[in-house]
Amino acid sequence: MNALEQQLDYVFADTIPEAGHAVEVTPGVFWVRMPLPFVLDHVNVWVMRDEIAGVKGWTIVDCGIADEGIRANWERIFETLLDGLPVLRVIVTHCHPDHIGLADWICNGGSQKRWDPVRLWISHGEYMMARVMASGSGSDAGGERAAQHFARNGLTDEGSLDALRKRDTYYPRLVPSIPPQFRRIRNADVLEIGGREWEVVTGFGHSPEHCAFFCAQTKVLISGDMVLPRISTNVSVFDVEPEGNSLALFLESLGRYEAMPADTLVLPSHGKPFRGMHTRIGQLRDHHAARLQEVRDACAIKPQSAADIVPMMFKRKLDIHQMTFALGEALAHLHLLWLDGELVRQTNNADGVIRFSPH
Repeated sequence: MNALEQQLDYVFADTIPEAGHAVEVTPGVFWVRMPLPFVLDHVNVWVMRDEIAGVKGWTIVDCGIADEGIRANWERIFETLLDGLPVLRVIVTHCHPDHIGLADWICNGGSQKRWDPVRLWISHGEYMMARVMASGSGSDAGGERAAQHFARNGLTDEGSLDALRKRDTYYPRLVPSIPPQFRRIRNADVLEIGGREWEVVTGFGHSPEHCAFFCAQTKVLISGDMVLPRISTNVSVFDVEPEGNSLALFLESLGRYEAMPADTLVLPSHGKPFRGMHTRIGQLRDHHAARLQEVRDACAIKPQSAADIVPMMFKRKLDIHQMTFALGEALAHLHLLWLDGELVRQTNNADGVIRFSPH
């Protein structure tokens, strides 16, 4: 455990659910961990006792990617945890594959069609972005437009660019289908789940319209990817919104969580449940302030592209999957300073690369 983590209270100590099993973290809310085939090797999903229109059952929050092992884990959960009761709805925090990948499959009852089709609940922004990316017409992970975007921002290695182009099926492979209909949730909506009220708290910068869920009665926050205990949330500028100011949006969004009680139990999408949210948000703000200062200092020496900034922020060797997020995050820091007026952005006529320098 690093020094920053020691400032947090991991409520369940070293407890981690085994694959296909659940741990009750607060009455009626069960923690399930699904494996991922990435460096970030898991996603937490939440199974909640519920009742809708007099029908007892369950609500599921987030799903994991489309993967036979994860489907098998879900079938074990359906068999052993649900007491023979149906899933009544599926809620998804945001459109990234580890959260929405199996939403359509679960909405339709899993492999054994255990319940009649149920509705996906998700924000409009996340649903529409998921549909766009699942169609293959836009993805932060790869394809020709992604390669062009990162080439303009300094990625010159032809092998890496070729690898990016070949990843055009990355999102559709992990999210093979999206429910054709959805129920919209918006900021400040109140969902009744298991007899308790959960307020929708939208956040921006990590994804288009991320939804977290806060229960004031129990002081529990399902934070999704917006507040994580061990790693910093990826905040990137991708090809779909090439002039985006995602870091400014993310830092502004953190204020919505700072208003919650200090002893709120945070149920994150990655890592372990914890208390100490205000401390963690302070750590995140400090982290980004330090990275922004590094960017200022580098740009003061000579004009910098996003690719020039990556080695300053990420000291380890990166595979192509990690490189896309690293480039996106470097660009997010440059854009905050550019759009705040601290830096100017110019395209070099010789190589077509965008670089940033002070006024």
